Amino acid sequence: MNDVVIGERCGVNISRADTLSAFNHLGCMKLQWLRTRLRAQITSRSFSTQYPLPSLGNDLATFQKQCFQPEQPAILPGAFNDLPAMKHWFTPGLNTDYLRKHGGDAFVPLELTQSTPEGPSFRSFHAPLSLFLDWMESPTPSTLYLAQCQLLDLPPLLRTDFPTPTLVSQAGRGDIYDTNVWIGHPPTYTPLHRDPNPNLFVQLAGEKVVRLLAPDEGHAVFAGVRARLGKSGDRGAAAFRGEEMMQGGERALLDEVVWGTDGLEARLGAGDGLFIPKGWWHSIKGVGEGVTGSVSFVSFFSIEWTANGCR
Repeated sequence: MNDVVIGERCGVNISRADTLSAFNHLGCMKLQWLRTRLRAQITSRSFSTQYPLPSLGNDLATFQKQCFQPEQPAILPGAFNDLPAMKHWFTPGLNTDYLRKHGGDAFVPLELTQSTPEGPSFRSFHAPLSLFLDWMESPTPSTLYLAQCQLLDLPPLLRTDFPTPTLVSQAGRGDIYDTNVWIGHPPTYTPLHRDPNPNLFVQLAGEKVVRLLAPDEGHAVFAGVRARLGKSGDRGAAAFRGEEMMQGGERALLDEVVWGTDGLEARLGAGDGLFIPKGWWHSIKGVGEGVTGSVSFVSFFSIEWTANGCR
């Protein structure tokens, strides 16, 4: 593997080889070493200068200039309060009658997390939406999460509750690669990963907290944790929500590194949006009480840029 410097932009020369070597030889001190060194390089460039994450109004020109072109994340507070799903799907609790009536038979992806003596267990499966709605109405210690449900898997009437936001349709050519819905009771968890396309993440109900890392910094963290576990740290490995990322050693290590230090963070409430640029790493937690719901509009920027802007 080539010796690639991952901290040169902020004046701290930490090579990938040094990072992996530390993980391979330092026993129980490995994780603390990574946290300390990465904190030094990251806070000097990103976290200390950009924390808290900047907020923008729902203005296309400002968004393009301050977010899209420089590929910088930002919060768009209250910019999506008029999204129909916010009033049809949530009241503010989950509107199970509406969803059961218009989409109860749809098969959707679910993630089940249960507590066991050995630690949390996790499995994913598909089931009718009605099963998820029944679970949401009944008290249970297990966590069932409607995770990454593609809009195309839902009946047409429910899909109409997610029209493409004006900011999305006018920022580029208006093309959307994918739209996904997420619903559950906190605490919910999405491990550190990166998306190959820009992502507009909109909170529909409840609260979520997002930790973000710039592309090079996130890859250093991810590759270091994977190397510690004897796994590949290539960028493709983080594009999928594998079960190993949701339980066991990988989840514990990623959670410790990403959430155990100060970081670039966005706290989102209902109606808020978060722009996550292409390649930015992020981990998400549902917090608070009640129900949390979100939607992500992915790959809506197919833009050709000229000297005068986009065309």
